[in-house]
This record gives sequence, C-alpha cells and structure tokens, in this order.
Amino acid sequence: MNVLVINCGSSSLKYQLINSDSKEVLAKGLCERIGIDGSAITHQPAGKDKITNEIPMPDHKKAVELVIEALTDPVNGVVKSLDEIDAVGHRVVHGGEKFAEATVITDDVIKAIEECNDLAPLHNPANLIGIDACKALMPNVPMVAVFDTAFHQTMPAKAYLYGIPYEYYEKYRVRRYGFHGTSHAFVSKRAAEILGKDYNNFKVIVCHLGNGASISAVNNGKCVDTSMGLTPLEGLIMGTRSGDIDPAIIEFICKKENLSVEEMNTVLNKKSGVLGLSGISSDFRDLVTASEEGNQRATDTLATYSYNVAKYVGSYIAALNGVDAIVFTAGVGENNAAVRKAVSEYFKYLGVEIDDEKNKIRGEEIILSKDSSPVKVMVVPTNEELAICEETVALVK
Repeated sequence: MNVLVINCGSSSLKYQLINSDSKEVLAKGLCERIGIDGSAITHQPAGKDKITNEIPMPDHKKAVELVIEALTDPVNGVVKSLDEIDAVGHRVVHGGEKFAEATVITDDVIKAIEECNDLAPLHNPANLIGIDACKALMPNVPMVAVFDTAFHQTMPAKAYLYGIPYEYYEKYRVRRYGFHGTSHAFVSKRAAEILGKDYNNFKVIVCHLGNGASISAVNNGKCVDTSMGLTPLEGLIMGTRSGDIDPAIIEFICKKENLSVEEMNTVLNKKSGVLGLSGISSDFRDLVTASEEGNQRATDTLATYSYNVAKYVGSYIAALNGVDAIVFTAGVGENNAAVRKAVSEYFKYLGVEIDDEKNKIRGEEIILSKDSSPVKVMVVPTNEELAICEETVALVK
C-alpha cells in the first residue's frame, strides 16, 4: 500500500508517501515557516535531490495544496495521479479522553476532534484542515487519525493529576495528557536499539525540541511523565508558546492590558515563547544568527530556553531514579548544536561529557557523549511518519 502521511505542526507540515510493504519512502518533504515570512516547501523524490521553492504559505490549507501538487508533478512527482495513494494517515494532536488509540476517520470522528480544538488551538484546527483538504481531493481514500496523546496514557495518577479541586477532573477530565506521543514512542524505542539495551529495562528521557517542544520520562517502555499538560501550552518555553508560567500572570496582564481571557490565550499560544522573549522570531535559526551578530536579547533567549529544558530533564532524572540516556530529537533537537551543548552542560555532575566534533552533526543518529560518559547523550531523528503509516495500515488493510 502507498500511504500518504500528513503531519501538520503549528508552523510546519511534514509529509511522506510511504510504501507500507517495503517501508520505502517514495517522496518526502517539508513546508516550513507557515504563516511566517520566508515560507518554503522542500520536496524530495526518492533517489533525487531536494527541490526547494520559496512560496508564500499563509496557512496550512495552502501548504496541503502545494504538497499534492509536488507529489503529482509531471517532472518531480512520484505518482501519476492520486489514484495511486491507497490511504492517508493524519497526525492529530489531541484526542482528549475520547480516543486512546488510532481510528478510521468518519464524520463522527471529525466532530469529536473538533470538540477538542480548544485543548490544542494551534494544532487540532491545522490537523482538521489537512483532513478536509485530503478528503476533498481524495474522497474515496480511507483516512486514519493517529493521536499524539495515546503514548502518555500509561502515566500514573500522581503524574497526570493537577492540584485543583478533583471535581474538575470528574466533570471535565482536566488532567495532564501529554503530546508528541508518536515521536516519544518511536525515539525512545530507537534509542534502546542503538545502545543495544532492552527497551523494557531502560530509563530514557526524550527531548522533542521543535517549534512545539516536550520532554518525556520513559521507564521500561512506558511513559511515566511528560511536560505538556491538558493542552500543548504547558511545559517548556517553545517557539510561540509561553510554557509554564505563574497562573496569576493571566489575570494581572488581562487587567493591565484590558484583554479578554481569549485574547490572553492568543498571547500565550502565538505571541510568547522565544518569539515573545527575543522580539525576533520563533525560528531558532534566526535566533542563533542574531546572537552571533551580538543581539543580547537573542543570546538571553537561547540561554533561558536551554536552562528551561535542563530543569525538566533534571526533574525527570529524579522521577526515574536515574537515567541511562538523554535523547534529542525534532527540528531544534536534531540540528541545534548550541542548545544541545548548553543543556548537556548542566549534567556534568552525572559525568556527562559531549564530544564537540560529534555535536556538529545535524539531523543524523549519533551518540554525542564521550565513551567515558555513564549517561549517554544522543540524537535520534524522529520518524513519526513511519509510525503513523504502520498504524494506518493496521486499520485499513
């Protein structure tokens, strides 16, 4: 089967067309900086060079249209028509407690996903745009939703409950859900394989650092804690999200700026994070460039971000009562040597030492720590698309 995997993020859209039998990636690509100046699509047919075109992408709908055009292009496409695509697997961020596993998309499923939009305002609407666009172009092709929240359902109550009246959990299921689950599952398993460890006897902390970012603590193959919460807003400082703040800040700023709760929610989700701190960009490449040019706010923002990541890693070392490996993945984790180095510096007390030459490598599987380091620090590129493909095939084949 040829499965098109659509993975819509807050400012990006990754796609792969995968032959599920051979696991061959027929084509892959990335639409990046969606809604940001300098947006571009990079398309790579198997065995050929990447083709990058800068083109305005004001929203995810336009990005999906460009993906379809790239796949069916007479010169650089890989299928003659959309009839050669047998199924589509969609990453969906939030399933609430409605979905604990992947499911075939129906009108009722779409409605249930829409009901979770307020829990993931940057992602679920984008996921639905991808679903709607594909359904319009391929109305007879089966489609599957794979939920980010599933992997974290093994968290114990002590990890997912909040210190608020219990009735809010009973009435509204207000609790920690966690996200990027497909990535955390894939990367934690792959890290064990690389190190020759038994996944069921392995303590690993996965740092999924992209425009959206989360960290998970995985003990013996099960997630026991993760940084994102009821929504993807909690946890780390991110591209445009604030991450953890004192809740009283919301009322304080609303009164000072005469903002509604909805307007403040927009500030926290779309105008905060490294974008808000730096005043420059939500893209870490722009921040690194600015920092190298002497911009102090950019330098301070990168330091604040790295410190924030390190604090979460440290707390999860305690939660796991030790750790075998710390793994970086996703756009920043796979490509930003400065962030990896800065985070790792906080764990010298564990004997962590980074090989600076290895740390220059971008986007490849590698053990960054020196052989003498008792805790291994690694880069494992995530492959959410393959995981989504496999779950899609299991439901539609």
